[in-house]
Amino acid sequence: MQNMIKRDEYLKKLIDRRENGLIKVITGIRRCGKSFLLFRLFHEYLTESGVREEQIITIALDDDTCVKYRDPAELSKYIRGKIVNDDMYYIFIDEVQYAIARDELKNAENIRLYDVLNGLMRLRNVDIYVTGSNSKMLTKDVLTAFRGRGDEVRVCPVSFKEYYAFTGGDRSDAYEEYALYGGMPLVFFKKNDAEKMNYLKSLFSEVYFKDITERYDIELTDVLEELTDDLCSSVGSLTNANKIRNTLQSVKNIQVSNTTIANYLNYLTESFLFSNAKRYDVKGKKYFEYPSKYYCVDVGIRNARLGFRQQEETHIMENIIYNELLCRGYSVDVGVVEIIEYKNGTKAKKQCEIDFVVTRGAKKYYIQSSLNVNDRSKLETELRPLRHTNDFFKKIMISKTSMKPWTDDDGILHLGLYEFLLNGNSLEL
Repeated sequence: MQNMIKRDEYLKKLIDRRENGLIKVITGIRRCGKSFLLFRLFHEYLTESGVREEQIITIALDDDTCVKYRDPAELSKYIRGKIVNDDMYYIFIDEVQYAIARDELKNAENIRLYDVLNGLMRLRNVDIYVTGSNSKMLTKDVLTAFRGRGDEVRVCPVSFKEYYAFTGGDRSDAYEEYALYGGMPLVFFKKNDAEKMNYLKSLFSEVYFKDITERYDIELTDVLEELTDDLCSSVGSLTNANKIRNTLQSVKNIQVSNTTIANYLNYLTESFLFSNAKRYDVKGKKYFEYPSKYYCVDVGIRNARLGFRQQEETHIMENIIYNELLCRGYSVDVGVVEIIEYKNGTKAKKQCEIDFVVTRGAKKYYIQSSLNVNDRSKLETELRPLRHTNDFFKKIMISKTSMKPWTDDDGILHLGLYEFLLNGNSLEL
């Protein structure tokens, strides 16, 4: 086992963006490795390429010793005081959301932090990198406030490929460990199972919920917790605010409005804890308003939230595949295909689901995820919606097997799970 997890693909993204005249915004859930990427890996790259230490200005706003720099005016004064000549200066600001007040989120044009960063960019000898854990202000508002100067690099928890490169050994054993504890980097350095479980459990209570409740002034913390449990328990299942509200009311006797549930769902996705996959009508080429699916950003924190009691292997595998597709830069939806059947002379319409409709640029793929396809009847059920898309986009079946990739008579590519996860170009086979 190595002593450091390599994040080569993300490091290359930063290297490629070096001194490009844009503010590099490194986003992702807290504790996924953003700070390590910037403050360790990219910092080392810069110094090894000849940049002096005094040219790299670093500030960690989540550190209690840097509290005063959460005031954008103080932050600006500190940074400008470090710039003493015309050399290129590299500015690293960690967890930049701490420098943005709650009320400033309502109007991106008035956020003073962005004014500070834009002002620094006018010096022309600065290259700015910021990390943050909230998508509302770091992806949507950044485009307005930076006026086209924001360049986002999304960092995900460690992928199975990165994890396997770190651990080595038997692929199937590595996958089982990954499917249980996920890819939050620090979990790999815990000594035993108990430490891993305790660390993952603490992330919710000590980091994620605390961030969300403080930033959004959450009053119904019990609702937020129950909602999170429900999403973790039902990854890969269709849901919406109304369905969740009814569940909380009937099972937990919690009275809450659809609006509150919808808001809390937004907070959980804005904080990168969950991603939302919308349903897409393959033949009608349109989106359904609801229901949709939610996937957890990391299966380890999902399992920890449920006390490691619900190990539905099929849903965990589906979640891992979904996360891998997002990390590769694809847009991912849930496909719906309408199939017409004739039974006893009667015409009937049936909606069938394709697990993932995957797009990037002009390319599109239809992907089914199945734990086991040894049963012929189950295999036919999984392949059926792929055969009825009535178009020529690539169709793929991913199953938990070590078989070599092969293509059947209908042109459907059959991929083993490990081949898919370890080969970044597997969709092109």
